[in-house]
Amino acid sequence: MSTIIAVEPLQRPWQALDPFIIAAHHPDAYPAANGELGPRADLSQRTTGNDFTSTDGWNMYFGQDVPGFPRHPHRGFETVTFARRGWCDHADSLGATGRYGHGDVQWMTAGSGINHSEMFPLLDDAAPNPLDLFQIWINLPARSKFVDPGYQMLWQRDIPLVDDGNGCVVTVIAGDFDGHQPPSPPTDSWAHAAGNDVAIWHIELQPGASCILPRAQATSNRMLYAFDGGPLQIDETPVPDQTATRLRPDGDTRIVACEGQAVSCFVLQGRPIGEPVVASGPFVMNSDEEIAEAYADYRKTSFGGWPFVEPGPTHGTSPVSFARHPDGRFETIERLPELTSRPH
Repeated sequence: MSTIIAVEPLQRPWQALDPFIIAAHHPDAYPAANGELGPRADLSQRTTGNDFTSTDGWNMYFGQDVPGFPRHPHRGFETVTFARRGWCDHADSLGATGRYGHGDVQWMTAGSGINHSEMFPLLDDAAPNPLDLFQIWINLPARSKFVDPGYQMLWQRDIPLVDDGNGCVVTVIAGDFDGHQPPSPPTDSWAHAAGNDVAIWHIELQPGASCILPRAQATSNRMLYAFDGGPLQIDETPVPDQTATRLRPDGDTRIVACEGQAVSCFVLQGRPIGEPVVASGPFVMNSDEEIAEAYADYRKTSFGGWPFVEPGPTHGTSPVSFARHPDGRFETIERLPELTSRPH
């Protein structure tokens, strides 16, 4: 029996089911860099600072000289950012900085409120700088919406990559897949408790390859996003590309890439929080009153201000992943890049 509940066209950002809010995909074909971490291209025809047109296959978004999203606030939820290709430079109002990419994941708990920036530095002056980045918003229950903000890194080397040897590769960001368990999410996250059944899986299928999604709790929500490649079959039912398919999670779901074209999918799954959701801009709360309070608090406190000169700090030219946390703890894959932006 098919596990398909409904199929609908993929929205931008992707539609999501409780406990998720939205998911955004940033596939940008950035050109060679200009030696200053920006694109070697004529920007005069773009509305820099608000560029979402995908001209020539890439966007500057809210960046002026370097693509990305300079300083902006969040409250009441978490961002899970998977930098599959390319780089993301992080900075936040707690004074933390970092660079991650090429399979790394940042899991940030906004909690009571944080400012952060996410810039996309272009490091290669001689060749294109493609970016393939996903940001998933996962809600926090009411009891956790005012926890202290913070983040943790899930480095690529620690994230399970399940390869069946027959053309199916699954990146396991959250939740168990075929016995493969990724690093635990932050303790305040809805995803931290195994009973909440949260899964975040990135799936790549070569032409003709298949994948079985294992059974989950019957009360969980499960959505499969076919965002790149050709059509596929789900439980022997043809499904077009660029679709979001809601699935019944208590049965085995078989996904097959049709012959001739590879398919990339994302699966978001979890037991719903089951609380009212009121989202407005960068805030996700439980009531209109709490949203108004969030805006008032931000106007009054700026969620800790901004300890950097630039609204979108970048961190040099070294292709090295690192994280400097507010408590001084430092993580790096190889060595610390020379920073171009430092706190006041």
